[in-house]
Amino acid sequence: MSSRFQALLDRFGATGSLICALHCALLPLALAAIPSLGLSVWLGDGFERSFVLFATLMGAFSLVWGYRRHRKVRALGVLLLGLAALWAGLLYDPWHHGSVTMHAAVMTFGGTLIGLAHLLNLRLNHGHVHDATCAH
Repeated sequence: MSSRFQALLDRFGATGSLICALHCALLPLALAAIPSLGLSVWLGDGFERSFVLFATLMGAFSLVWGYRRHRKVRALGVLLLGLAALWAGLLYDPWHHGSVTMHAAVMTFGGTLIGLAHLLNLRLNHGHVHDATCAH
């Protein structure tokens, strides 16, 4: 994969993940307005599951490729922590349906970490010094 395409994927992944974090942070405020504004499809469970799956696939593809290139585990570690938070917030029922505040906090935390992982991966891929440990 070309480094320009890798950079595009990381920028796209970071933007998407940070939008996800914003969505999760604003969800509690929007709950009262959902029915009257017709936003159920954008703020419901189906959208959330789709977005978490998308973030997982995009993050895995982009950051595993980045790890193979720069052999630094930091970005991959941040991604895994963020994905664990997102999946826990989605699948652990007391957080998903029990407490709106806890769900929003966990999902915002996870989305932010995934966005930061993409930005870290972008920095590692384009700001590192090539030496004998490089895989490219």
